[in-house]
Amino acid sequence: ASEDVQPPGDKELIALDGDSLSTDDLIRLGKGICNLTLTSEAEQKVNKSRALVEEILASNKVVYGITTGFGKFARTVIAKEKLVELQENLIRSHAAGVGSALPPERTKMLLALRINVLAKGYSGVSLDTLKKLIAAFNASCLPWIPEKGTVGASGDLAPLAHMALGMMGEGKMWSPKSGWAEAKFVLESHNLTPIKLKPKEGLALINGTQLITSLGCEALERAEAIARQADIVSALTLEVLKGTTRAFDSKVHDVRPHKGQKLVADRLRALLHSDTYPSEVSNSHRFCDRVQDAYTLRCCPQVHGVVNDTLQFVRSVLSTEINSATDNPMVFADMGEIVSAGNFHGEYPAKVLDYLAIAVHELASISERRIERLVNPALSELPAFLTNNGGLNSGFMVAHCTAAALVSENKVLCHPASVDSLTTSAGTEDHVSMGGFAARKALRVVEHVEQVLGIELLAACQALEFLRPLKTTAPLEEVYRLVREVAKTCKNVEVLTQEVLTQEVLTQEVLTQEVLTQEVLTLEVLALEVLTQEVLTQEVLTLEVLALEVLTQEVLTQEVLTLEVLTQEVLTQRMFLYVHNLCVRLIMQFLCGVPTHCSITFSCLIIDQYSFYISRPWDKDRFMAPDIDAVAKLLQEEKIWTKVKPMVDHYHSVQSVETRVFSPTTAMRESMNGISAPKRRRLGRTTSNSSIR
Repeated sequence: ASEDVQPPGDKELIALDGDSLSTDDLIRLGKGICNLTLTSEAEQKVNKSRALVEEILASNKVVYGITTGFGKFARTVIAKEKLVELQENLIRSHAAGVGSALPPERTKMLLALRINVLAKGYSGVSLDTLKKLIAAFNASCLPWIPEKGTVGASGDLAPLAHMALGMMGEGKMWSPKSGWAEAKFVLESHNLTPIKLKPKEGLALINGTQLITSLGCEALERAEAIARQADIVSALTLEVLKGTTRAFDSKVHDVRPHKGQKLVADRLRALLHSDTYPSEVSNSHRFCDRVQDAYTLRCCPQVHGVVNDTLQFVRSVLSTEINSATDNPMVFADMGEIVSAGNFHGEYPAKVLDYLAIAVHELASISERRIERLVNPALSELPAFLTNNGGLNSGFMVAHCTAAALVSENKVLCHPASVDSLTTSAGTEDHVSMGGFAARKALRVVEHVEQVLGIELLAACQALEFLRPLKTTAPLEEVYRLVREVAKTCKNVEVLTQEVLTQEVLTQEVLTQEVLTQEVLTLEVLALEVLTQEVLTQEVLTLEVLALEVLTQEVLTQEVLTLEVLTQEVLTQRMFLYVHNLCVRLIMQFLCGVPTHCSITFSCLIIDQYSFYISRPWDKDRFMAPDIDAVAKLLQEEKIWTKVKPMVDHYHSVQSVETRVFSPTTAMRESMNGISAPKRRRLGRTTSNSSIR
């Protein structure tokens, strides 16, 4: 090994051979999780290709890029003693990019990709130079690479020239140890030496599509992550809007068997009401008169599905591209030939990244419409903008505006960059891909999609608060809990809403007006008033019988409420037990003559394990941007999918018969056939037991 190669330390090593790098490997390399080395086979191929270059130099042959100028100067032969200067001049003149520097993670990805291409052995670079690049990568010595300046045709010339310039010890460089500083000093501080270019090596370092492809791989990984999680977010929205799962019936998707469509429908069935994961929310509206849902709910498999299929195509192209030789000229050592061709052209990655942007944008487009349904009371049957005291509070009003703004911006960004071409290099490069911009804007589109779906997820969790104490399915409850870890409700643990209990202090002598009457507790009488939506009952509770009469909206019922049930409008089951037990304890203290002079605040009635049942939606507006950022980060880091995936896999492993929900047509058919609904609900075909990614 070269003396410039740094020891790997405790990091995992990825051995590059130029043929087997994956997009996941590339992401991990960018994050600094892994270091690089070469396989012995790669070293042999690199040495063979360099040997052929040296033979050509010794024979004084005229070969493009080795003994000639570049582009328009391809016919200009360069003197042998000027060949090193030719390569150095190439790097300095082509380092003409502008704009902000790539962040360290993206710079590492670009550098790793270029090293992988050189490891294929078709570039003619020396093994010494290649190992110095690897040593710099492992030490995180990263050149300053501006993000703009490539047209994506003769490779990403400007960005890669900046990369090579830093490795030559010129320009700026960054490392965790030094920060931004002169490249020469950064290398020296890590006991590294700058590379000294040999003939052909300057061209070998800058001919390729590594900027387009490295940014594209990040966009792809993030797009696939948000596509998986978009299914989860849409499932929660459908649940809180009291939609039906009928449209996700496998028979529907078997007759239009697009792979992505079937995949999304399978996920939605696993997330929503089933025998494996029942939903109280779903059961609460099972027999409503709604026949079908809006397209944004009903057509998720079709809309989300084509996104998945598009991303699969993008993956197939980028997986090929990251392991492709993209130089010019190509050095074929086995044939003893050097061939000028066009593998540097970025049309493949440029086109598929335009496809990616168009496809993944649709997730935000349909999400924004679902947000509209959540915040619009005419569509949701929920409070306007998902807030109490509307008018005083604005709730999710402007969060929805933010989503709309991002979706509108995406519409412009989705215009394909690759449909444009401008002739450069005095007509020599007369068709270019514009892939650099395609990659950069694809990343922006993905970022906007993450933010829009973050807003929808936050809104759906807020909507779920208004349906409590009903629970949704176990997977969606896990999503709710994860969101609440980073965006908590503004709940007051000392109070329930005004309709249930007041904020007064409960003492031995007086309970609040809305819960118990203002009568003094005696040995004979405990007067309890329970608030319904409109009226308080005024029945006397004796020591023998606790008779509660509760008014509904229309009629005063006269049935005794057991300790297990109070209506949702009054108290939750567990809170009633607490109130009752408190009353009994106070009475027993009177009977036994035990003084109870301490005041009892309402907070003493509540313990942590019951806080779930009394959480309420935000009582008032608050700074919302941090919550949006926090939830979008959950999606970007794929924590929502990580939490839910085992439960989705479990569903497919245990539920071999599909749960079919009630619908008006099935009820009619069952009635005509004399078959009860419960017997027919579970008729269906066997679903796949395979894990869904």
